[in-house]
Amino acid sequence: MPSPTIRRVRPAYLILLVLAPVLAGGCATTRPGVPAGSATPTAPAVWETADQPAAPSASGPASPAPSSAAPSSTAPRAGLRHVFPVRADDVAYHPTHGAYPATDIFADCGEPFVAVTDGTVLEVSRVDRYRKRGPQGPDNGGLSVALLGDDGVRYYGSHLSAVTAGVDAGVRVRAGQQLGKVGRTGNANNVCHVHFGISPPCTGKDGWWIRRGVLWPARYLDSWRRGDNREPAAEVTAWQRKHGCPKAP
Repeated sequence: MPSPTIRRVRPAYLILLVLAPVLAGGCATTRPGVPAGSATPTAPAVWETADQPAAPSASGPASPAPSSAAPSSTAPRAGLRHVFPVRADDVAYHPTHGAYPATDIFADCGEPFVAVTDGTVLEVSRVDRYRKRGPQGPDNGGLSVALLGDDGVRYYGSHLSAVTAGVDAGVRVRAGQQLGKVGRTGNANNVCHVHFGISPPCTGKDGWWIRRGVLWPARYLDSWRRGDNREPAAEVTAWQRKHGCPKAP
């Protein structure tokens, strides 16, 4: 079966990123290849993936505040399977991002956002607290899930339309297991996408400015999209050795 249609952004789109009004922690305003106000293109490709474990069915009340769990003390593992974080027939993403390293992965609202690798859920937000007149940064993500992979890397997805029932802080998940759905909550500029960030967990010195992303994810996304297994753990470790866990910008 063919691989999913995933398009890298042409250089012209980099101009859009520069010109787009990006607030601190904000995301791109247009999907790659789609002029503002136009319909989203579709593609006939089908996402092929092995059957994944079903997400736990137990559900609880909406969290009054983001729930979080302490990172596991288990030593990071190498050679883990990694998968592309959005499972959809038509997906596109920017190789760059406004203001700081991250990636916006564009797909229709409601498409599955999945665990990149085996790991433990670190933090979940089921309530959209973002307000344009409020502080820019802390609540920009809207509904979100942060996962600590068994490789020692944190993977963060935000702007979700829903978080999967039973996906709570401390829950174990497998690569490819659904964590939520693509949406446009928080500071998403009303565009359906997932803000995807890669960072160290920074135990006890964490903050949204680290969680949102510290590395450029595109080359890892390129690899996982091809079915390869490029691992970001070494780059994350090197970044943390150099920068530590910096305070808010």
